[in-house]
Amino acid sequence: MQAIAVYGGRVTEDAERGGNGRGPRKQAAPRRKLLMSEILDRAMQLFAERGYEGTTLQDVADAVGLSRPNLYNYVRSKEELLVAMVEATSQEAAQTLRAVRERVDLDPVEKLRTLVRILVIQRAEHPAQFRTLDRSEQSLPAEIAERHHASRRAVLREITAVLDEGVTAGIFRSLDSRIAALSIIGMCNWVAWWFHPGGKDTADAVTAQLADMAVGALARPDHQVPEAEGPAAALKLLRQDLDHLERILDL
Repeated sequence: MQAIAVYGGRVTEDAERGGNGRGPRKQAAPRRKLLMSEILDRAMQLFAERGYEGTTLQDVADAVGLSRPNLYNYVRSKEELLVAMVEATSQEAAQTLRAVRERVDLDPVEKLRTLVRILVIQRAEHPAQFRTLDRSEQSLPAEIAERHHASRRAVLREITAVLDEGVTAGIFRSLDSRIAALSIIGMCNWVAWWFHPGGKDTADAVTAQLADMAVGALARPDHQVPEAEGPAAALKLLRQDLDHLERILDL
């Protein structure tokens, strides 16, 4: 994940130079990203098991199979690990969801399915990161906490905007989009707690079912969906409903 290589808005220059400032590292970028991802995953597992205060950088180095000096080529403090966790878990998600919401080639249903897939896959593939961040919210340093909360608000805004788009188009039922968005986020978040890779259910199967559930809870019945966009199509649908009501009342 690209965001993992950035801490507090800066790239760790010393890490790129091998920690000694005597020249650029020979290590290939893809390998570095893979190792950074492993470092973050192992650190989050340790935080979940021992707590943030009970975990040392030496513990992280031992878990990854690095010496502590070599670990410093990638991360200098536990706080940097928290920053990386926030960037990978919430900031990157917000940016990705915004890109989906802005796409003009997808209708609201396709956008919603894609948003659910992004959130579910992230939590299924990196559950320790999400669980640790969820448990550590109250103890995050103020600056990191604000970044995390801002990203969470951004995620909520993007999903709410897609639901509003669907309601305006007559595809989704008229409802409180914010409450619906919070419900969808909560459904996706729980995947980090109950999904187990290698179990009976695959991540793809879970994603497909949750996406179906999200769409099914919001979609209007086919016979109530306008044939086109705009007020005229909505009025036509309303007249059909009024005609049906009149028939019932005549009975």
